[in-house]
Amino acid sequence: MIRKKQIIPILTIAGSDSCGGAGIQADLKTISSLGLFACSCITAVTAQNTLGVREIFPLKKSLIRNQIDAILEDLPVKAIKIGMLFDCEIIKEVSETLRHHKFQGSIVLDPVMIATSGSNLLLDSAKQAMIENLFPLVDIITPNLFEACTLAGVESINNLSQQREVAALIQEKLKTKRVLIKGGHFQEEYCTDILLDSDKNFYEYQSKRIDSQNTHGTGCSLSSALACYLALGYDYKTSVQRAKEYVYSAIEHSKDIFSGKGNGSLNHFFNPQKQIFDETNCE
Repeated sequence: MIRKKQIIPILTIAGSDSCGGAGIQADLKTISSLGLFACSCITAVTAQNTLGVREIFPLKKSLIRNQIDAILEDLPVKAIKIGMLFDCEIIKEVSETLRHHKFQGSIVLDPVMIATSGSNLLLDSAKQAMIENLFPLVDIITPNLFEACTLAGVESINNLSQQREVAALIQEKLKTKRVLIKGGHFQEEYCTDILLDSDKNFYEYQSKRIDSQNTHGTGCSLSSALACYLALGYDYKTSVQRAKEYVYSAIEHSKDIFSGKGNGSLNHFFNPQKQIFDETNCE
């Protein structure tokens, strides 16, 4: 009998971005470029480009549930990335479906609220539903500065000390296992992300700011890369470091590329990897 290689599937649950820079499209590119096998559940369809979002159409609950069921019943998914969910019904459907499957792999939640262009991607009424239904299920959340402030109920984050305080507040108040607050929106020479792990240890990840307009989909790409490295067996500290290095390089390799009149896409395929197989589970 021929010994078959087994793929390493990553499931992304998110909205579709018609211009290809963020959402499902960014997730699929990231996962594929890192050598893993990308599967998807689309939660909503958006009409958008690098200048902004024109329309959002959420999909039916049954279709969302069936997409997740179809993947988890067939493929040995190692990790799940969750992105744009848009409304309460979608959030509840996703959480109930994941509970039904008793998924044992890593779950990364990027609590998408506002697009890079400023468009609202999560209804105000859905924030509490996300906190109550999904936060207890996921292993790590990856808010940017604005999203972290919204979740913690604070006005602003102005320095690293406040970034740490808000991470601790979110972990304590909202019962999250791990929090990664991204610092890319600080207008400083260096960007610093703060990870608070499940043992209440803080880790800082600093990188020099790149002068580039092409930053559309950075949060989506980071959370997808994080899910990939977790699926490959790296711990959270190392996975965050590797995911951040991937996104930094994707921005660096896109800074001289024209990809729209607004905030353009990263260059996800600056160094595509050959497909990686799970050698421990070959048939």
